[in-house]
Amino acid sequence: MYHAKAYSAASADSPLASAKIPRRDTMPTDVAIEILYCGICHSDLHTVRNEWASVMPTVYPCVPGHEIVGRVASVGPAVTRFKQGDLVGVGCLVDSDHSCPNCKDGLEQLCPNQTLTFNSPDKHMGGVTYGGYSESIVVDEHFVLRVPENLELAGVAPLLCAGITTYSPMRRWGNLEGKKVGIAGLGGLGHMGVKFARAFGAQVVVFTTSPRKKADALLLGAHEVVVSTDADEMARHAGTFHFILDTIAADHDVNAYIGMLGRDGNLTLVGAPEKPFPVSAFALLFGRRSLSGSIIGGIAETQEMLDFCGEHGITADVEVIPMQKVNEAYERLLKSDVKYRFSIDMASLKSE
Repeated sequence: MYHAKAYSAASADSPLASAKIPRRDTMPTDVAIEILYCGICHSDLHTVRNEWASVMPTVYPCVPGHEIVGRVASVGPAVTRFKQGDLVGVGCLVDSDHSCPNCKDGLEQLCPNQTLTFNSPDKHMGGVTYGGYSESIVVDEHFVLRVPENLELAGVAPLLCAGITTYSPMRRWGNLEGKKVGIAGLGGLGHMGVKFARAFGAQVVVFTTSPRKKADALLLGAHEVVVSTDADEMARHAGTFHFILDTIAADHDVNAYIGMLGRDGNLTLVGAPEKPFPVSAFALLFGRRSLSGSIIGGIAETQEMLDFCGEHGITADVEVIPMQKVNEAYERLLKSDVKYRFSIDMASLKSE
């Protein structure tokens, strides 16, 4: 065991502050990683402030972070896929049972015995896992991903969560080339949805409540922008979409977007509104429309996504911050005051 510099929260109402955390020594199949950048996900904030207590209560001290990019510092003797100096990433998972039907199908994100990158029971060290707001991490080889060398690293970090969260349902819904695809919401998830849909060759339409986001949506690759509060604009597109990705985390009328779908169209939820919302059965019945949900992706699919990003030059739009500004970033995140993700430069930890 060794100790690493990190930022952690001592309680739900404590700011993140400098700390030292234990990390396990490298075991035979482990990869030890020097973290270079870590993205800030809204789930980091939810967990730090124990806002999901009814589902997954936070254990303190809490070190968040599951959008990790770094370089391999060392590997265990049984590691075959990585070597010292390789550029790698770690996403939301660091372990699973490897034996359930989901794991065998490459869907580790649906494993009932998964180990999350932070705030999850740590079978090696006891207590809970500590995430990427740290100078280093040790992860089993199976859950380490190869990062394309041609991409800007700060913008790669959010791909490990926001990227795969939007890529996976689009890939699962089939060939989108030439199809009309909607992206509801233009935040951390939505802006990645636009980039992927455009790269897949779709006709991309962004739905937003904010007219001021039109210019940004078009710059990101949208062909058209619909202000969802404008009834006439919505009516003009009713029944014409093959697929809509709903990235909205706030309460909203999902039926309005279901009504945009054509025959056999699908609306997939990747945003997570706090309250359940009513769904019109008739909106689904007429047109054989479907409503589904999706959460991140398996390890193989996440690697596929990173390779796709390398081929197409896709990264997240980020604002890079030092670790010392993480609490300020959390407050700005609550106000949606970022375009479109924060990425923490871990070199800033060296001064702690």
